[in-house]
Amino acid sequence: MGKLHLTLASASPRRRDLIARLGIEPDAVTPADIDESPQPAERPRDYALRMGREKALAVDVPGFVLAGDTVVAAGRRILPKTEDEAEARTCLELLSGRRHVVLSSVVLRSPDGTLRERLNENIVRFKSLSQEEVAYYLAGDEWRGKAGGYAIQGAAEGLIQWIKGSHSGVMGLPLYETRALLKSAGFAVG
Repeated sequence: MGKLHLTLASASPRRRDLIARLGIEPDAVTPADIDESPQPAERPRDYALRMGREKALAVDVPGFVLAGDTVVAAGRRILPKTEDEAEARTCLELLSGRRHVVLSSVVLRSPDGTLRERLNENIVRFKSLSQEEVAYYLAGDEWRGKAGGYAIQGAAEGLIQWIKGSHSGVMGLPLYETRALLKSAGFAVG
């Protein structure tokens, strides 16, 4: 089998860094441009998988396409990818002192259009956050565009009491699941 062409359907520098940990450099990076609005009454798991599928299908290139999505959920409530400080504050205050779920889908589209998918589920618990801690985190601007208003690979890691699951999954690309999908498609993965 010749070299397999792989496009990463994500603008996230974290996903590029994470896939590099598997010894893979995508041949192209082409972010999917889709509507990421949850459907009415859509459950977080269904939403995460749908977003991964839609992103994989939206990138019209030859070869394989790897896509994913990360969703932060408090109960059945899907938290937004925060765009302004007030929204990020609301998310952090909601997550303060409680557990929440981080779901990361990973979807591999084959050249023939076949989809392989996995869903990674993690439980994360924030400490009870003081207003000073929230203000300090918000001042660092790491929350911008992040699901649930935080990035575990930054200063928020110091606010997290524990996680149950995959650190890379909370970051945005679960490496165990990604490796399994790529190997099943014939990619040489370390």
